[in-house]
Amino acid sequence: MSLAPAEVLSALQGKFAQVTARPSGDHPAVNVPMADAVALLRHLRDERGFDFLVDVTGIDWDVDASPRFSVVWHLFSTRDHGYLRVVAACASDTEPSAPSVAALWPAADWHERETYDLLGIRFENHPDLRRILMWEGYPYHPLRKDFPLAGIDVPLPDLEVGEVTRATAAPAPMVGGPFVASTGEMNLTEAEPRAKDESWDERKEKPDTL
Repeated sequence: MSLAPAEVLSALQGKFAQVTARPSGDHPAVNVPMADAVALLRHLRDERGFDFLVDVTGIDWDVDASPRFSVVWHLFSTRDHGYLRVVAACASDTEPSAPSVAALWPAADWHERETYDLLGIRFENHPDLRRILMWEGYPYHPLRKDFPLAGIDVPLPDLEVGEVTRATAAPAPMVGGPFVASTGEMNLTEAEPRAKDESWDERKEKPDTL
């Protein structure tokens, strides 16, 4: 049986005094200083049965927030069938970083690369910290709050074609929002959110910086 949130917090604070409870609508969650993150995560793996790393991700709270970035580890115990969320704030708002846990859970390798690629959080001592979705040399991190929904037009080196093409690199499906969805009874295709302006005009002003 998994521990209740209060039991998780009490058990951890006996060894890590700086751990605090974190509000959560689903599973137990705690905050930990970044300096103690690896030690806490190793303790959870070795002493508390959280042997499965579900995910490593990051949060960009807001461009004006401080701390702006946090790293989140989602753990699962295959012994007790319980989840735990661990969150640590990055010390720097301009060059966020966190220690890698790939040595604890090899699966962290790709999770940390994705978080670095899309949010720009560097993972210290990662065995091979390269971009995993965007290409090397891409100058932005598309999941940051200051990255525009419509993307930024940049040169895209297409190695298969052997030439430089133009492409909008962004997680958004289309440009020109705001996005609107129809209401009422209809099929799912018609209910998909669509941009009010789905055209792309090269004359539209592009942001120079983020």
